[in-house]
Amino acid sequence: MTKATPQSVVIPQLIVGLGNPEPKYEQTRHNIGFAAVDALARSWKMPLSENRKFQGEFGEGVSPNREKIRLLKPLTYMNNSGQAIRAVVDWFKLPPESILVIYDDMDLPVGKIRLRLSGSAGGHNGMKSAIAHLGTQNFPRLRIGIGKPEQAVSNNGKTISHVLGRFSPTENQVVTKLLPLVVDCVELCLKQGVEKAMNRYNTVDLAATQDS
Repeated sequence: MTKATPQSVVIPQLIVGLGNPEPKYEQTRHNIGFAAVDALARSWKMPLSENRKFQGEFGEGVSPNREKIRLLKPLTYMNNSGQAIRAVVDWFKLPPESILVIYDDMDLPVGKIRLRLSGSAGGHNGMKSAIAHLGTQNFPRLRIGIGKPEQAVSNNGKTISHVLGRFSPTENQVVTKLLPLVVDCVELCLKQGVEKAMNRYNTVDLAATQDS
C-alpha cells in the first residue's frame, strides 16, 4: 500500500538509481543514479548486495522516517533497467507511484536537480525501459544534472562520449556537495512527500553557489 493522506501525499517505498555495471562505468556522468543510491545506502547504513532475483544490487531497511524502504541499482545495463525494477515491484506488490527513480539529465547543468511526480522519458533509455516495464509514466523521478557537452551539436557520438565520460575536477567539487543534498531531498520525500521536496529543492543550484 502506498502511504497517502487525503491530500494524496506521495511517499516512496522503493528508490532506484540508474546506471551501468562494470568498473569502467564507475563515476561516469551516466552513473550518477548509482552514486546517489550509494550515498543513501551509506547515510542509512543499509548494505547493498547482488540479488539475482531482482537483477540488481538491492538493500532493504528502515528509512529515517522509521518506515521500511528499499534501494535498487539495476545490473541489467541502462537500456534494460525496467526489467530489474519490475522484478522488485512484482515481488513486493508495489504501486508505480511508490517508486522514485534517480538518473542523469543532460538538460540540467551540473549542480541542479529536478524532482517530478511523473513525466516522459525525455530521451533517456533507462527511463524508457522503466516506463515500458511499469506500463505507466506516473511515478516520481529525481533528475540530476550532468550538463551538455561543450559546443553541443546534434552529434550522437559526442553525446555518448559525454554521458559515459567523467566529471571534470571542478564539476566533481560540485557533485561532492550535491550528493548529500540528494540524500536530504530523498529524506524529505520520505518524511513529508515528493511534492514538498519539489518545492524545496527544485530551485537549488550548487554550481551558482560555488561560483559566487
